[in-house]
Amino acid sequence: MAPSPPAGQHGAPATAEHDRHDEHGHAGDGDSHDAHDHGDHLAMFRDRFWVSLALTVPVVVWAPMIQEWFGYTAPAFPGSQWLAPVLGTVIFFHGGWPFLTGGWQEARDRAPGMMLLIAMAITVAYVASGAHALGIFGAELWWELALLITIMLLGHWLEMRAIGQARGALAALAELLPDEAERVTDGGDTETVAVDDLRLGDVVLVRPGARVPADGTIVQGTADVDESMITGESNPVPRGEGDNVVAGTVVADASLRLEVTATGDDTTLAGIERMVAEAQSSRSRTQVLADRAAALLFYVAVAAGAVTAFVWSLLGDPVFAIDRTVTVLVIACPHALGLAIPLVTSISTAKSARSGILVKDRLALEQMRHIDAVLFDKTGTLTRGEHAVTDVATTDAVGEDELLALAGAVEADSEHPLARAIHAHASERVALPSADDFRALTGRGVTARVDGAAIAVGGPALLREGGAEVPAELAANTDRWARRGAAVLHVVRDEEVIGAFALEDQIREVSRHAVDDLHAAGVTAAMITGDARQVAEAVAAELGIDEVFAEVLPEDKAAKVAELQERGLSVAMVGDGVNDAPALAQADVGIAIGAGTDVAIASAGIVLASDDPRGVVAIRSLSSATYRKMLQNLWWAAGYNLAAIPLAAGVLAPIGFFLPMALGAALMSLSTIIVALNAQLLRRVDLGLGEAT
Repeated sequence: MAPSPPAGQHGAPATAEHDRHDEHGHAGDGDSHDAHDHGDHLAMFRDRFWVSLALTVPVVVWAPMIQEWFGYTAPAFPGSQWLAPVLGTVIFFHGGWPFLTGGWQEARDRAPGMMLLIAMAITVAYVASGAHALGIFGAELWWELALLITIMLLGHWLEMRAIGQARGALAALAELLPDEAERVTDGGDTETVAVDDLRLGDVVLVRPGARVPADGTIVQGTADVDESMITGESNPVPRGEGDNVVAGTVVADASLRLEVTATGDDTTLAGIERMVAEAQSSRSRTQVLADRAAALLFYVAVAAGAVTAFVWSLLGDPVFAIDRTVTVLVIACPHALGLAIPLVTSISTAKSARSGILVKDRLALEQMRHIDAVLFDKTGTLTRGEHAVTDVATTDAVGEDELLALAGAVEADSEHPLARAIHAHASERVALPSADDFRALTGRGVTARVDGAAIAVGGPALLREGGAEVPAELAANTDRWARRGAAVLHVVRDEEVIGAFALEDQIREVSRHAVDDLHAAGVTAAMITGDARQVAEAVAAELGIDEVFAEVLPEDKAAKVAELQERGLSVAMVGDGVNDAPALAQADVGIAIGAGTDVAIASAGIVLASDDPRGVVAIRSLSSATYRKMLQNLWWAAGYNLAAIPLAAGVLAPIGFFLPMALGAALMSLSTIIVALNAQLLRRVDLGLGEAT
């Protein structure tokens, strides 16, 4: 997990907030940042709250001011006058210890913030009350001190609970891995072993309904695999021999045997955990603003406290001056401000992870709302990156089914991607005869004998070599296919051209929705590819792409991104290959397709675990929603402080209104709770993608 920023930077991300409790809640024991450690500190605040609450009740009941307000007399007993000082001291050191150590850490780091303000407030209240108990001073604030600490502990407990829920995505991911696996032995039997004992190259058996124990390649079997925990896609995906599967996914309907290719920290699932953790520990510009506001508020509080003490002392009431000063310091604590940003960003990154959107850098998520141009790499992003038969044409000498049977039989033994596409298309539609004397002609095509006839399938070079002429009835179709950039393969029987196939990279259906949604949001959709211009233009026309960069060399992709930026556009680049990495780094926001290379993923700020380009639109929606919640929380937190500090200082004293310190502390914690609840509303944002359960 990424290292956390220094303690005392309040308003830091959720993990930083967690780290602050590590360091201050256990007097510097802040080296462990895992979920178990977070649970320990949540329990620490909870336990201290209940102890402090139990001790606060008698302090409040026996407080003279409370008795006067409510018109009752608490029972007197020998030593009852020491009840408040003794219990108040226990509350101060036991309940207030996290704030005292936190304030000392912030003062030592010269990073004043919330903890230092709380420490100042409770220390002033304790010293004043202690002096009163010894008959040295006239201010007695035990009940207010006890309530303040108890309420602050409650606020921190609620805060830790909220952050723990936001961090739950990490624990949920970790729980997806099974504890045991069935490893296939050399004799073909299976043995049950711990997942930690699996090694690269091991073959494991995954039964129907079981989770895949490690990343691997299928070596035997075909099954539908539920990958929703990785991609957010709810429909199972068919996987067969040679396909890769990811640890934690579920084999739905058949058994698979797979060879382990990654275990432990090297698995895709572990990588996702690291990405979410890094995102939760990264800091955004809004976060920096909140940190500065918290530091500024410290100086405002000190100045306001000094002015309050001076004015009320000048008016001849030093005891009241201390009470007002302490109240000002309590009200100024930026508790809600410290929670305003980290909780929103934690929830947003966790929500996005459950939808297959992995935020590596919060700056990237924040910047997405400003994006006004998205540049897609074509192959593997807008298209599937694999050819399929899109058109078939025949002469009068043969029917379409017969052409499919002949071509499919010849291509059965070829490993060329275009051959595999023709064979797959043909075998789905007709029964294929057997072929003999198969030969591959490098750069030209393939030949074989089917039912005694010599059949050849290939491109223009094959026709030139054999001197075959394309009949006019075919040429009208093949010329049209070629103009739109399709690959054209002809079928020749006994030196006579009898048909042709058009093969094209398949456009993803979801790509149309992604482009339409971007246009609806006023965002320009552009495409970049190394393919020929006619191919690129055909894809762009079908999808409604606004601008096309075709025949671009890999090393020039970053320059095209810079060209868009020079026009004043804020650009997001979406790609999946090694040659996309420089462009991803150049863009204002780099978005890598998760099925792509490690280099592309490392260069991006956001990773789409699935290959669904609609994730780009979802990221932009999440970015806008996250920013709105940040602003709402910042305005609420800062607005509360700005309004409450003058009231605490006594500006309405001429009309007889004074904001009590206990009420101020209660309102401050209420402000924190409101901020937390407002952040939770972010969970209701619809990203337009299916969320994994």
